[in-house]
Amino acid sequence: MSKPFMLTYDLNSPGQRYTEIKEIIESELSSGEWCHFWDSTYLLRSNLSASEMMDKLKAKADSGDKFFITEIVKNEYSGWLTEDPWKYIKEHIVY
Repeated sequence: MSKPFMLTYDLNSPGQRYTEIKEIIESELSSGEWCHFWDSTYLLRSNLSASEMMDKLKAKADSGDKFFITEIVKNEYSGWLTEDPWKYIKEHIVY
């Protein structure tokens, strides 16, 4: 069963492979449910562990790139968003 995660990243020079990283996140890491409401941050559901996700990202990462992946604990999240993002997050990510 998939679990909810937050993945955030900062791609530094020289390569900055944003397109390739986004494709990996959306098609290889995500179990089909993800949102990208912020620059360089995703909320997603995945059947992989955080370390398994990182292993897949390393293939396209440069040595200066930075990533942080953490599982979201149900009912232990908060933020200040408009209604539409909250609705999507509650129905597709942290249900």
